[in-house]
Amino acid sequence: MSFRIQRAFNLTRDPFAKDVPAGDLFLDEARSHTLEVLTGAIEQRSSVLLTAEPGVGKSCLVRRLASQLHPGRFQVHYFHNATLGRRDFYRQLCWGLGLKPSATAAALFRAVSQHIEELAAENRGHPVFVLDEAHLLQDATVEHLHILLNYEWDSRPLLSLLLVGLPELKDRLRLHQHRALWTRLAQRLHLGPFAPEGTASYVRHRLAKAGCEREVFASDALALLHEASQGYTRDIDRIASLCLEQAAHTNERLVDRSLVRDLLKAQAA
Repeated sequence: MSFRIQRAFNLTRDPFAKDVPAGDLFLDEARSHTLEVLTGAIEQRSSVLLTAEPGVGKSCLVRRLASQLHPGRFQVHYFHNATLGRRDFYRQLCWGLGLKPSATAAALFRAVSQHIEELAAENRGHPVFVLDEAHLLQDATVEHLHILLNYEWDSRPLLSLLLVGLPELKDRLRLHQHRALWTRLAQRLHLGPFAPEGTASYVRHRLAKAGCEREVFASDALALLHEASQGYTRDIDRIASLCLEQAAHTNERLVDRSLVRDLLKAQAA
């Protein structure tokens, strides 16, 4: 964020940066409900599927979830390299758990499973594996995940999986070959983009959290911003940031519809 923008709008930080603290993340009604369902499922030690289109904010929602789970009761491990083969996938899990990776796939699987059993026996916190970009998982890995959830003859929920990915992940998991994993997903959730009022509230929330105490975007400018972004947070952040830059450059105190319209035209040219 430039000093000019900071001074023009009395900001303490970049309002639309990616590194927003988890507690400052905006939740509309739909996201609050999704978070509540996610939290309830994990607290019941279940596994969950969360899908959304790119740029909607699913990773932010998972960050919020991780921040509010009690650290003494849950151990959240985040894995995003989903393109690995099964052996390297388990090697990644070992590294994430602080284990020394073994040579063979069977030994890697056993190391992870044994560690999960030890966590339960010693009451050191329920492990939650967040598998981001899960739509990229290889079939051999997906077909093995239900085995990772099976402990003591499938009688004890010692591990929760949170599979996060694009909408096609749901269709893929519903295939007959993945039914063993599909039936173990207690919740199958989908996160959509903001409605128009959600986009407006999101922009105001982000500006307020960055120290701005006044209205910066006119209501008709927010309406056009929503139309251009379709309620996708990644696009809202990008366009809103450009609007602030332009307004600061021309010494405008209010981002109006004409400013947003002209900026979008220039972007499309």
